[in-house]
Amino acid sequence: MIRDAADTPNAELPYTLNEIETGLASEQPSPTPSGPPMRVVERGVYRGPHLYGSLPMIRIQVDLGALEDWPSNKVPGFNERLLTLLPGLGRHGCSYNEPGGFIRRLEDGTWLGHVAEHVAIELQSRIGLGVTRGKTRSVKGQPGVYNVMFAYEEEAVGLLAGRLALQLVDSLLPSGLQGIRGLDRICEAHETVMRDGTFDLDAAIDQLQRLHRRVALGPTTQSLMREAERRGIPAIRLDDQSLVQLGTGRHQKRIRASITSQTSQIATDAASDKDLTKQLLRDAGLPVPRGVIVRRADDAVREAGRIGYPVVTKPLDGNHGRGVSIGLATPEAVRDGFEEAARHGRRIIVEQQYQGRDHRILVVNGEVIAVAERVPAHVVGDGSRSIAALVDEVNRDPRRGEGHENVMTRIRLDDHVQGVLAKVGLSIDSVPARGQVVYLCDTANLSTGGTAIDRTDDIHPDNAMIARRAARTIGLDIAGIDFIAPDITRSVHETGGGIIEVNAAPGFRMHLQPSQGRPRNVARPVIEMLFPRGAPTRIPILAITGTNGKSTTARMIGHIMHAHGLCVGMTSTTGIYMNGRRVVEADASGPWSARAVLRDPTVDVAVLETARGGILREGLGFPEADVGLVTNIQPDHLGLKGIETVEDLAWVKSVVVEAVHRNGTSILNADDPMCVSMRRRAGGRLCYFSLRGGSDMPDVLREHIAAGGLAVVRESGRSPGGDIIIHDDGDAIHLMPTAEIPATFDGLAEFNVQNALGAIAMAYAQGVPPIVIRRALSTYTTSFEHNPGRLNVFDGHGFRVILDYAHNPAGLQALGDLILKLRPQYRRVIGMINIPGDRRDEDMREMGALATRYFDEIVFREDPARRGRKPGEIIELLTQGALAAGFPEDRIRRVMNEEDAAPVCLAMARPGDLVVLTPTEVEAMWQQVLEFRVSPETRYEAEIERQADGTDTWRRTA
Repeated sequence: MIRDAADTPNAELPYTLNEIETGLASEQPSPTPSGPPMRVVERGVYRGPHLYGSLPMIRIQVDLGALEDWPSNKVPGFNERLLTLLPGLGRHGCSYNEPGGFIRRLEDGTWLGHVAEHVAIELQSRIGLGVTRGKTRSVKGQPGVYNVMFAYEEEAVGLLAGRLALQLVDSLLPSGLQGIRGLDRICEAHETVMRDGTFDLDAAIDQLQRLHRRVALGPTTQSLMREAERRGIPAIRLDDQSLVQLGTGRHQKRIRASITSQTSQIATDAASDKDLTKQLLRDAGLPVPRGVIVRRADDAVREAGRIGYPVVTKPLDGNHGRGVSIGLATPEAVRDGFEEAARHGRRIIVEQQYQGRDHRILVVNGEVIAVAERVPAHVVGDGSRSIAALVDEVNRDPRRGEGHENVMTRIRLDDHVQGVLAKVGLSIDSVPARGQVVYLCDTANLSTGGTAIDRTDDIHPDNAMIARRAARTIGLDIAGIDFIAPDITRSVHETGGGIIEVNAAPGFRMHLQPSQGRPRNVARPVIEMLFPRGAPTRIPILAITGTNGKSTTARMIGHIMHAHGLCVGMTSTTGIYMNGRRVVEADASGPWSARAVLRDPTVDVAVLETARGGILREGLGFPEADVGLVTNIQPDHLGLKGIETVEDLAWVKSVVVEAVHRNGTSILNADDPMCVSMRRRAGGRLCYFSLRGGSDMPDVLREHIAAGGLAVVRESGRSPGGDIIIHDDGDAIHLMPTAEIPATFDGLAEFNVQNALGAIAMAYAQGVPPIVIRRALSTYTTSFEHNPGRLNVFDGHGFRVILDYAHNPAGLQALGDLILKLRPQYRRVIGMINIPGDRRDEDMREMGALATRYFDEIVFREDPARRGRKPGEIIELLTQGALAAGFPEDRIRRVMNEEDAAPVCLAMARPGDLVVLTPTEVEAMWQQVLEFRVSPETRYEAEIERQADGTDTWRRTA
């Protein structure tokens, strides 16, 4: 279907390089091939496993236009300018898998879409993201059109990188070749990056950095997500802030930074009330400073005198060191400290100041995990430079960044810093003596430019015990204990000092990446607390794909799993269901609905119908499946989104079984060669299902069973319609006769027998006992309540009505086979036929021809959404197919609207007839069937009338 742009031979150019260079040198317009300039066709974001791999990727489809004839080695000076601007491209291995590989590709000649891929990767790398993978593939049948794909960490950043990459590439082309269009289809421009016709790389990097700071998770949340993923625990971001779900379904836990779903609200409230915290700790016999709450500056001065100088002032409910003043040794200093604190809260604490060094002790689940000594932001004088110049020097440290993006935060010379300097008679223009340490902040918070030194291995056992008891006294599962001690290696019972604060939601950055000392993986104990070893973390995912039978198979396996005592979250084309009850009405066979089920905290097992559209658009809605099943591959939806052949369609559907994890099961239809061809790409244990047992068994299935493989097969037996046998590791388990499954119409509806085989295989692979499977399927019917729109039967009008969503030739043929078996029971068979407007013309004609095999009277109707077709066009193509098959024209009726088609069919019916309706709006048509009346004693009679435009309608006569 696709080819690697890298493997495409260079196109033959209409001009020689010498001619191009001559044209440039003479300042004449460069000779260029005719045709449109490069443009962006569309973009997509792969968030789950997809056609090109399992990594999340941005996909930008570009049409190179005239540039298809201009690979990198044919554009004068392009490679040199590119590598001068982005020398890091020299490290890209590309297809050679070694540094310099991409440069070789540039020199040999590669297409500009491929170049844009590498530029997008390099731009993300320049801001510190670990992005290395990408692919560029040409689109079959569309010369010059390429899918440019590259990995990303943050979706918005990746999209912006893609836009900037194309702009950069375009800017390096000669003026006659420039002019990219459609960039807004990727993402909106933040600011211009073109300065006087030149690409401003610094401006582009600045845009990416600022966007990344805005959308990226903080270091605490990010560390927890990465540790969870390392353990194989799914991590799902739930908002644009830091709310994250770990695990799926009923096993999920949530975090927001270091607040977890187990964190007590009472404990969090207590920790935010500093006075209450001290009271609780004091009552527990833990060392805390003396203090009091005041509301006025005069009261603060009075209480400071009682406590004894020096004192600390801070807001009662402050955080991150905001409004804190320390070392207040005079009434005037206390007044200033009060005013500073009052900017952040109405109630102010005045408390005794412990003497010593500031430490943060991290306690998780009652255990001390890490200790960091925090040093306030400071500079060391050299006798020649000002404090401002020294701060500039410190901020040039590559480890410092804005906010929480780096190990340390840049120091800002704000009003607080200038106030701290003023207290000691300095300003930012002062020149400190060589070796003089000048502290710039009262507090040692990293967010104000402080640094951290790891002291985890140094803490005295007494001090560790005090921290553990403090966390338990407040009731926090994760607590940051602010601890003052002259020497952390000695007990504060000897040296003085103690606890000054207990913090809920403590930051992990100082422990993950201390300025000095050993980094600590503090995320690991948090994840182990939330998910102890051996505890379940994810619900089973049962994914079903294929052309026909997906919905019915999903409902069958859902019915079985519910009978097994599990809460089943199911997605299908008609909605999202919880234990069979619809909670969302929509076409829910894509990634969004899958994620919705996995986020539901009540669900025990997810049964996910997985359609081709979602796979093509953004991949799967889950990272891996426990069971993946492919029902069949039939020629449907061809000619859409680059899917031209049945082989292309099989490639798309195979994504589901490729995503099965190694301990899972891939289930394939052994009767379908396209399904069988997926066996080498399928993950986990392989299982087949088949209608062809005994001597008719496919060779691949016979060999599989002989080797001890898992299979579910319908085999001939004593029962009409055959028996269902499970083959597993050499054993043959007789499950049940097919006729015992009501949905199979005594075994006559082979497509439902096939669906049942797939559902049985899924249930057995998940460990459901055979007796439970048998009991569940024996109660599964084709009622509208069990499976709306799939072989629903109504007998209330004196004739039988079957409602079935046979929307393509393969589906109609399967339904038609049942009709032929039932045909002797009925006087006439009347069929209503439709096909969606996005199918090919030949598919529509085939649908019309097929209908003539099964029906005595045919009503062709239009789809409610014609999907670009003109009114009447679908009906005309269906009619052409029927007439070409020799069907009499006077037995064909044409109805434009779906709501009129069912009454036309029902009005034609007489006792002993069978009416087959294939709806789009399933519930609305079922309601029409229930409400239709034809006897004079009830509501009305109906007659059919031929309209002037050749279509038919019906009217009520009574």
